[in-house]
Amino acid sequence: MRPSRRRLSVAAAALAAVAIGWWMLRAPAVVGELAEVTRGPLRVTVDEEGETRVRNRFVVAAPTAGRLLRLELDEGDPVAVGDVVARVEPAPLDPRDEAAAEARLQAAQAQKSAAAARVALADAGLAQARRDAERAERLREAGAKSAEAYEQARLRSTEAEQDLEAARFAADAADHEVEAARAVLIATRRPAARSAPAGPCSVVPCIDVRSPVAGSVLRIHEESERIVGAGTPLLEVGDPADLEIVVDVLSADAVRIRPGAEMEIDDWGGEQPLRARVHRIEPSGFTKVSALGVEEQRVNVLGDFVDGAGNLGDGYRVEARVVVWEAPDVLRVPGSALFRREERWHVFVVERGRARLRAVEVGQRGTFEAEVRSGLEEGQRVVLHPSDRVKDGARLRAP
Repeated sequence: MRPSRRRLSVAAAALAAVAIGWWMLRAPAVVGELAEVTRGPLRVTVDEEGETRVRNRFVVAAPTAGRLLRLELDEGDPVAVGDVVARVEPAPLDPRDEAAAEARLQAAQAQKSAAAARVALADAGLAQARRDAERAERLREAGAKSAEAYEQARLRSTEAEQDLEAARFAADAADHEVEAARAVLIATRRPAARSAPAGPCSVVPCIDVRSPVAGSVLRIHEESERIVGAGTPLLEVGDPADLEIVVDVLSADAVRIRPGAEMEIDDWGGEQPLRARVHRIEPSGFTKVSALGVEEQRVNVLGDFVDGAGNLGDGYRVEARVVVWEAPDVLRVPGSALFRREERWHVFVVERGRARLRAVEVGQRGTFEAEVRSGLEEGQRVVLHPSDRVKDGARLRAP
């Protein structure tokens, strides 16, 4: 019995030495932040900076070359349709300039006729859009049309109203151009009064430059008295309460955005985000240099406020999130757990305290989470921000 006990003691000591050596030589546990795979709603957005601007603004320009008298208005002053916003003492016209003024008058009259035609077309379009919206509402109540189709019909009706408003604005501006062009010819052809006192507008009658729309003075380009040329911008007029949102996005993101998409306005100075909807994606892009000096193709996306613009004004900076996809119930994984390997998405799943490499199929990707179509199950834990120390089979330890 003694040899057997001795052999058992030697074997036990050897096993203990092996265990101690394995414990001392094994790789230390990797500290990793963990998160759980969950189910719930997911929203994919395009996030970019934007700014507000007055929807319909009019640049009041000098109708002819001459001496601009000092403007008496300040930025923010209200103006009504037909109010005199500037006065220009025209320079004498030679026969060539007079012929050009006659041509401008004829062109302005043609633009007026075209604007009137656009108003009639927009009016007819609005009537048709309203009929379509009413028909869609009746079909929805009868269960023959979806709520989404009804909302699209309502959106088209709203867009038609805005198109009619813009057409009427353009028609008012065209009327102003006609009057301004006619005033140039009248003022320069009228003989000067011999008994007129010396001073401004005493030799040649001044041309009164009037506001074509009601609103406020948004910006003054020329405030002091000086000589100006024909077409020199003097000031801008518009309604500061009629705002829209302009967000320039990458062209690759613009193709994913559709009119009517939800838009959330944040970081504007208020406590709660503002709701808006995409009104139009401009058809032409432009090149813009990023902060890193990279040339990017950008496209302007225009949005309308749904519940009002708060205290925002013209040219205010905002943060906009445009919804391009959303679902009420999907399997979600934090985006920081995903990484690419061999052209596929992978994660490290936690199994019995160890990291296990797992290939997954990813669908839509939101700002912080992504849709998982296969490879994971609800309730599993994954490693966030896996470093190069996390390998398949590595021990994990929570921070």
